[in-house]
Amino acid sequence: MTNSVIEATGLGLRYGRRRGAWALRECSFRLPEGRICALVGPNGAGKSTLLLLAAGLVHPTEGILRTQPRETLAYVGQDKPLYPQLTIAETLRMGGELNPRHWDAETAQRVIEAGDLTPGARVRTLSGGQRTRVALALALGKRPRLLLLDEPMADLDPLARHQLMGEIMAGAAENGTSVVMSSHIIGELREACDRLLLVAGGRIRLAGPLEGIRSAHRMLTGPAAALAGLAGHTLVETRTTGRMATALVRPQGPVDAHTWQTDDATLEELVLAYLRAPDAPPLTLDDTLTGMGARA
Repeated sequence: MTNSVIEATGLGLRYGRRRGAWALRECSFRLPEGRICALVGPNGAGKSTLLLLAAGLVHPTEGILRTQPRETLAYVGQDKPLYPQLTIAETLRMGGELNPRHWDAETAQRVIEAGDLTPGARVRTLSGGQRTRVALALALGKRPRLLLLDEPMADLDPLARHQLMGEIMAGAAENGTSVVMSSHIIGELREACDRLLLVAGGRIRLAGPLEGIRSAHRMLTGPAAALAGLAGHTLVETRTTGRMATALVRPQGPVDAHTWQTDDATLEELVLAYLRAPDAPPLTLDDTLTGMGARA
């Protein structure tokens, strides 16, 4: 089995004391090194909490979490805290002083220059998108083993998002960085990521290699009267329109090809189906040296 940069077993976090609400509960997954993981889910699902735990900024209420030492990871939160009185150049200089062993000034400067930012501009004068670029320059300049990004590009226009995504991916490839990135823009994540972590209701619903998760599911179209014949398969969601039905299933054997038209499910279809069907059995896939194992 490949080395992991994050490994969680029964992870949970409850805000407040004895009767506080659970933000996460019974979360188990692992992220092998060198992977790019999409973290998706609705607002309030626990995505930000999971990233805070992985960054070591909060401590779990229950379970075990193994992640990277603070000096080998970088975290960019939604608020992107920076010192407003510093200039961009001073901010990058501070990043180098705080990370003397691993600081990559060339990479940090390249991210700044790509955004046409003036090094002497003070952080307090920057727009939200410009602050995002400075925060990412600090994170990538650290040459982290693990990069945690909480909706990093929500305040950017489509062109700027595309450019920064390319810079993140290039930096990750150059340094062998593992990335966990949350976003509501599934299309962008589909193109950049090779793993999926779907969180809903504070629990893990899907986890594992993206292509493995997709290949484990089939979208079926056929007569609604035949739905009862799918009882031997794991049903995620069924929807009927008149006499016709569609069903997202995890096949447990051959599907009757005379009754059902079978198609691959898109990432968007998978995510939406699991969000609409909170009682559907979760699925976790793990890479192994001999193949892929599944835990339902």
